[in-house]
Amino acid sequence: MESAAEELMPRLLPVQDCDLSEDFDPTVPPRTPQEYLKRVQIEAAKCPDVVVAQIDPKKLKKKQTANISLSGCQPAPEGYSPTLKWQQQQVAHFSAIRQSVNKHRNHWKSQHLDSNVAIPRVEDEEGWKRFCLGEKSYLDTAVEVSRDEDQGIDYVQIGFPPLLSIVSRMNQATVTSVLEYLTNWLAEKEFTPELGRWLYALLACLEKPLLPEAHSLIRQLARRCSEVRVLEENKNDEKVSALNLLICLVGRYFDQHDLADEAS
Repeated sequence: MESAAEELMPRLLPVQDCDLSEDFDPTVPPRTPQEYLKRVQIEAAKCPDVVVAQIDPKKLKKKQTANISLSGCQPAPEGYSPTLKWQQQQVAHFSAIRQSVNKHRNHWKSQHLDSNVAIPRVEDEEGWKRFCLGEKSYLDTAVEVSRDEDQGIDYVQIGFPPLLSIVSRMNQATVTSVLEYLTNWLAEKEFTPELGRWLYALLACLEKPLLPEAHSLIRQLARRCSEVRVLEENKNDEKVSALNLLICLVGRYFDQHDLADEAS
């Protein structure tokens, strides 16, 4: 067995035969390089050929299975697809916004946040949904929003907008995670202006070249937007324009051309 192993794994260093005395104690640190290398050989020979890991299923994280679809976007219904000129204008405007955000990131990051702005931890998916979309949307309840001049708008209820002072504090891991949380929300809930603003802001903060997980996320986002668009009955609805914009940015700006709408 040792000779077969040596054929598969040739020696990296030459090891001469080492005459270990009878009083050789493996618990004592090696005294010479030859003793050290020989000790490694002895320990390797004692290792079993096959090792089975003992895994505790209770310690495994949930939601480890990822369903990746390679399909494209749902084609836009007749009259819903934006023109090529419109798409090019949106890409140019989006590019300018990204440059501005990057240029002034340190300035906005240093701005003081109001006392009621409690940014959730990166792993707190439900906390981010509440933060971005508000308790009103999260709980799907009709809440009367306070607009008292002394107290101001109750953003806890309606969701905090993606202010530059907030998104500039988010690193790429946080941007990617929140984008995943909100894309998951879109797969289960309806599209709202608050959701659209956050998705746009997160895409504006997403650095290129894309990491593999970000690449998969934005494709998933575009496909979901196309599915929601198909269900819209009025092509003039503001929601359709917002969905078209997100699909456009993923397809045209982030170079996922197979997902882009064909020019109408």
